[in-house]
Amino acid sequence: MQLICGIILAIIISYLAYRAHSLNKSGALTATLIGTVIFGIGGWQWAILLLTFFITSSALSRAFRNRKQALREKYSKGHERDAGQVLGNGAMAALFAGFHAFYPESMIPWIGFAASLAAVNADTWATELGVLNPTPPHLITDLRKRVEKGTSGGVSLFGTFASLLGSSLIAFLAALLTDHWSLFLLITFAGLAGSLFDSFLGATVQAMYYCPTDKKETEKHPLHTCGTQTVHLRGWKWLTNDWVNFACGALGVVIALIGLAI
Repeated sequence: MQLICGIILAIIISYLAYRAHSLNKSGALTATLIGTVIFGIGGWQWAILLLTFFITSSALSRAFRNRKQALREKYSKGHERDAGQVLGNGAMAALFAGFHAFYPESMIPWIGFAASLAAVNADTWATELGVLNPTPPHLITDLRKRVEKGTSGGVSLFGTFASLLGSSLIAFLAALLTDHWSLFLLITFAGLAGSLFDSFLGATVQAMYYCPTDKKETEKHPLHTCGTQTVHLRGWKWLTNDWVNFACGALGVVIALIGLAI
């Protein structure tokens, strides 16, 4: 019965998100699959954490849209999430929901699930709110160097604080729903670490391109916003932003499990 309810809930939420233009068709289908696993296997507590991430991230993507419009040329995709974005943010969480089916008495699947969501939520909050910082960010690998807003690898105190808030929200709910308050600091730190790792990858090995017409660095490929074909500038071509998001969630899990072992 829980699995059936999970399928129905996943379909309803994915459909509503598609209608609200938070997901495109491929994103909605993938979200239905991931939602079915998490809702159907994990239950309502797991659903609350996933919905908190999805609702807040979608809301922040739409918030202050006019102020962020000029930065859209930096990002590889828009606010309508596709299958790659959904998998990048949710695959790790779905994996640990699957582990829960085999180890229902263990806390490890819940911690891994919460840590992965805390990391991608922290990263999303940092991205969506960090660009509102009045001054340009610093490059995470060289804090003396300022970069344009929206640049992969750019960090600021404002964005880092937003990241901390995003991570702590998931951590708070993870602790509240299980009444294990020792998880709060562990998951908060794991999520923040995952977000900073995302920025580090963005500054070093993520695939970045260059628009010769606008003379700007961008994640967009093969065409920039202006329609010009972009040229590979640096990084590994296969390491797109979707893979970086997956790595962000994975690092959050690793940090949480190491902290648990210590």
